[in-house]
Amino acid sequence: MSDNIWGYRSTTGHTAGTDLIGYTVEATDGSIGKVDKHSDDVASAYLVVDTGVWIFGKHVLLPAGTVKTVDPAEGKIYVGLTKDQIRESPEFDKDKHVGDVGYHEQVAGYYQTQRCV
Repeated sequence: MSDNIWGYRSTTGHTAGTDLIGYTVEATDGSIGKVDKHSDDVASAYLVVDTGVWIFGKHVLLPAGTVKTVDPAEGKIYVGLTKDQIRESPEFDKDKHVGDVGYHEQVAGYYQTQRCV
C-alpha cells in the first residue's frame, strides 16, 4: 500500500484530471459498485463509491492509496480490498468529509489495518 493512503500510487495508471465518475469499482473478489464522486487533490485524493443494492445503498470513501489500477478503456478501477473489507469500512459521511481531520484519520486508520494488496 502507498505510504500516503490519500494519494494515488504512480503504478495505477491514473492521470490527474481524468473524470472517474461512473467507473465500476472492482474488489479483489468482484464488483462492488460505481464511482459517485472523486478527488485528485494532493494528500486527500479519494473515491466515493455507491455500492448500490450490494450493501443496501451504502456509500464508502476509498482513499486513493487503495487503488491498484485504473483502466480507462474498460471504465474500471481495481482496488486492493475484498468485498468484506469494503463492507466493514466506515460509511461515507458527507457532513464530516470536508474539514473534519478526525474523520479522515478514522477512515485512513481502517484501511491501513486492512493491508491493501
